[in-house]
Amino acid sequence: MKGHLAALALGALPGLVLYGAALPLRRRRIAADGKRTTPLRECAMALFWMFCGGMAVLTLTPRWVASSLPDALAGRGWHLDGGFFRLGSVNLVPFRTFAADSHSLYILAGNVGMFLPFGFFCAALGLCRTRSGALALGFAITVGVETWQLLVGRTFDVDDLMLNALGVVLGYALWRMLERWRPELGRCFRLREDFSREWERDGNDT
Repeated sequence: MKGHLAALALGALPGLVLYGAALPLRRRRIAADGKRTTPLRECAMALFWMFCGGMAVLTLTPRWVASSLPDALAGRGWHLDGGFFRLGSVNLVPFRTFAADSHSLYILAGNVGMFLPFGFFCAALGLCRTRSGALALGFAITVGVETWQLLVGRTFDVDDLMLNALGVVLGYALWRMLERWRPELGRCFRLREDFSREWERDGNDT
């Protein structure tokens, strides 16, 4: 657990840097469409980039990276286990890796919960507008992750594929429930019309 949290924290900083680097370009594109963003939307966007950075470290590196991060950050060195790139294994049998015990329940909840923010943020920020779109996004993300994990000594697991995609869909559904409960919440995170640009154009035309 400590290793997972350390991996998320380590990846959050590069994610925040990438958000800041992309911000000027995003603002220009938004302005070109006659829209404007809001501080609340940008805070959510920054958190989303930080989450993506953390998940990249957690899911796209060999398992020994996350497990040895606490010791490495404490100056005790890395516990290397066969290098970074090596061929992993494949499991295409559904639910083969699960058993009726608390550990399997923890893994199941973790696989769903870790990917829930993808669907939640994408729905809140308007990046994903339908349930089918959320499902497609979930499968696209997790197929990419699982395929990469096969190259770094981890497992391409059909169970992870299903549970991660389920997490994205549940995150999307959670946002939609909140939006129905508090419709004004959805408006806080949407791009808004930039009427000042229209006034500027009207002033230049007269």
